[in-house]
Parts: sequence; structure tokens; C-alpha cells
Amino acid sequence: MNIEDADNMMPRYWVYHPGEQAGKWKECLERGLMLLGWPELGDFSRYVSKSDIEEALRKAYGKPNMYNTRKAIWDMGHVIKPGDVVFACKGRNTILGRGIVQDGYHYDEHDPDGYRNRRPVKWTALDPGKVPDEQWSEVRDSLYINKTLTDISYDHERVSMLDGLFDVESMDDDDTPVYDCPEYGREEFLNDVYMSDTDYERVTALLKRKKNLILQGAPGVGKTYAAKRLAYALLGSKDPTRVQMVQFHQSYSYEDFIMGYRPSGDGFELKHGVFYRFCKQAEADDERDYCFIIDEINRGNLSRIFGETFMLIEQDKRGMRLQLPYADESFGVPANVYIIGLMNTADRSLAMIDYALRRRFAFFTMEPGFDTDGFRQYRKGLESPTFDGLVGTVKELNDDIARDASLGPGFRIGHSFLCGLTKDDMDLDLIVEYELVPLLEEYWFDDRGKVDRWAERLRKAVR
Repeated sequence: MNIEDADNMMPRYWVYHPGEQAGKWKECLERGLMLLGWPELGDFSRYVSKSDIEEALRKAYGKPNMYNTRKAIWDMGHVIKPGDVVFACKGRNTILGRGIVQDGYHYDEHDPDGYRNRRPVKWTALDPGKVPDEQWSEVRDSLYINKTLTDISYDHERVSMLDGLFDVESMDDDDTPVYDCPEYGREEFLNDVYMSDTDYERVTALLKRKKNLILQGAPGVGKTYAAKRLAYALLGSKDPTRVQMVQFHQSYSYEDFIMGYRPSGDGFELKHGVFYRFCKQAEADDERDYCFIIDEINRGNLSRIFGETFMLIEQDKRGMRLQLPYADESFGVPANVYIIGLMNTADRSLAMIDYALRRRFAFFTMEPGFDTDGFRQYRKGLESPTFDGLVGTVKELNDDIARDASLGPGFRIGHSFLCGLTKDDMDLDLIVEYELVPLLEEYWFDDRGKVDRWAERLRKAVR
């Protein structure tokens, strides 16, 4: 199993084109499948790296730089997992249906028409007649994706817009696969996350005591990665049904989070928001813990998003109930709901943090993990002097960033920029050129000489 399948159990969202001009859509819908071609490559799961796929594509088709095809093949064979949501499309702006992946990848060598790569999917076809014209027009104007397979998990506005075309709340519970939830605790966390044992004990104690925690840190320290695994450690198992993640942005609202009226047919319908539904789920299962993760928490207008419920997340207000303005009911945040917020300390526009946020959350700063035992083991396993040299250069760069009066420790480069590599698939020059150097250009936008000096040192480290 690919490491992304094992570690990232949060559902992903995909846009998928079922064959040329959606010619395979009818078969996908009737047979409950997601299908991909490229029969010359055989079983997608046999490729252990993207570079292997690129080489196979070059031999089969003689075309260089088939980046999108390579990624689609890799994602189909290794990344997509049960529980992921797939939006089937035709062309650049027509939505055909929404599906939930039910099982793993399968290769059918006997399929006669070449679409031998498949995943079982439970599809719900879209009825365009039930979508208001203004909503349908908005989706058409914004989708504009023409690749075979595209991960849109972090484009939360697009995901919300596409989900809004379907009655997601009323979909049958059978759509949700039954997960195998292995035990997960301190040992598993420290194997996965490059954090010291002392910091793990401290951060878990903070979360349990306060119930609300902010993980803050520089770019690339692995805040999102660590938050998911901290949630699993709190729950005691890798159970994605008890973990929910959203991302705040300037347009995120109370209606998205708690409840509000949304267009439906010729009028409006009261819809429950993601946090409301999550709290109701936890309330009905009060003997087990639940964890709600908010990425970019300081980018949202918290008063607007939480409304009257902001008070209810406080540790001593759990279980207290307030009347909701949109519904004739009271609402409370259960004691078994824990909240983890994520915040980037290098965001210049968000230096001032709302006092209400500081009062309700404990704050824990994640450091770059280059010197942790876990990263040392990872580095040793790569057996690459070039990688070792790049790590040493980045650590020196971090010392310079930390001393810079206009930046400071909160702008240091995190270890996750150099994670997820294998002996056969490193691409260190690409990491330097397209990830690290642009970051330096943003940091020292007013000091071109400094950018050039450090860019040259990084490039030399990987030559």
C-alpha cells in the first residue's frame, strides 16, 4: 500500500473525466466503477515511483513531459482510497455525477476495450433540472478543469460549490465505507511525525486540558500532517469517521459552519453546516472522542463564522446550550469534541491574532524537525550524500532567517519540504528551484542579493 493511502485517511476530492467526451460515463454509472485506460502500461500498482511511470510512458508513446498523465496513473493506482469523493465531468464545465470510492484499485487484464484500471465507486447522477439556473451557471464558470484526474481537496470553495449541487446530507449511510481502524498512539505518532517525545507529551497534555489547540509554525514544519496524527493519537485509532477537517478563508461564513438558508429549487432551504453536523455526530456517540481540524484558522472572520457558538467551544462551557437564530432548537458543543487549529507564523498579513482566539485556545509552536530522531532515521535510509548536503545548507539558511530582524524564527523552512522522498525518486533540484527559491524571493523581496546568494548555495548543494 502506498504511504499516502496508509497515512492520509481524510477523504480527498477529485474531478474525473470518464473517457474522451465522457464516453465511459454510462458504463461507470451502471457498473459502479471509475475507469482509466492507457492499456500499454498494464497494472498501475506495479509502478513504485512516478519516474517509473514516466519511463513506461516514454517507451509506450514516445512523448516527453507527460506530467498530467503520469500523475493520473500514479493517483489512480496508489493515492485514491475508499471514502474519497469523485466528481465526474464532461469537458471543462459539465458535471455528470458525484461518487464515493468503495474499495481499492483493481486491474482487469481481460477487459477488451483497454479501460482495465478501475476502482469501485457508488455514483449519484446529477439531475440538472433540480439545480437553480444561477447556481448551475456559477459552477460552469468556475470549474474549468480538463485533465483526466485532478485532486481538488484543498480548493475548498470549489468542493463546496460542487457538493452544493447534490443533497449530500440525505445520501444513504451505505455510501460511507466501513474502515479498518488500526490502533494509533504515542509510538505510532512518533514514528510518523518528526517531533521529540517531550514535545509529544506536552502537546497532547495541552489538547486534553484545554480541548482547543493551535498548532503554529513556519512553512513546511508539517502542521497539517501532525494535526491529523495528533487527532488519531487522541482517539486511539486511525478512524477517519471521527475526524473532520475544513479550511477557513475570508468568504467562509456562519452558514457554511453552523447553519443557514441555501438556494433549493424555486426557494431556499435550511442547511446544516459542517461543524453543526460534526457536533451532532459526536453528541450521539458520547463515549468516544472526536476531533475537528481547522486549517488556516486565523484567515477566517471568527466572529462571523462561529457566531454565538464561539463561547460554547470554551472548555468550561462544553455541554452548555444556546438558542440558534435560524432554527427552533438549542445547540451545544459536546465535551468529547476536540478542536485543532492550524496557523502559519510566516503569514505577514496575519501578525495580529484576535484576542478571543488566544483566550480560547492553547498555542503550541512546531519547530523544523531536522534534528529529531525520526528525521535522522529517514535521512539515513536515503543513503544520499547529496540529500545530506542539502539538509545542512537548509539548516544554515534557517539560522540566517532566524537572525534576520524582519523575519525571525517563525519564517524558518520546515522539514516537510524534504520529506516523502525515496532513493529512486528524489528530484532535489526541482525542490530547490520551484519550492525553496520562490519562498526566499518572497521572504527577501527587497534584497535580491541575499536571495541570489542563498539560491546559489542551495543549487550547489544538489549538483
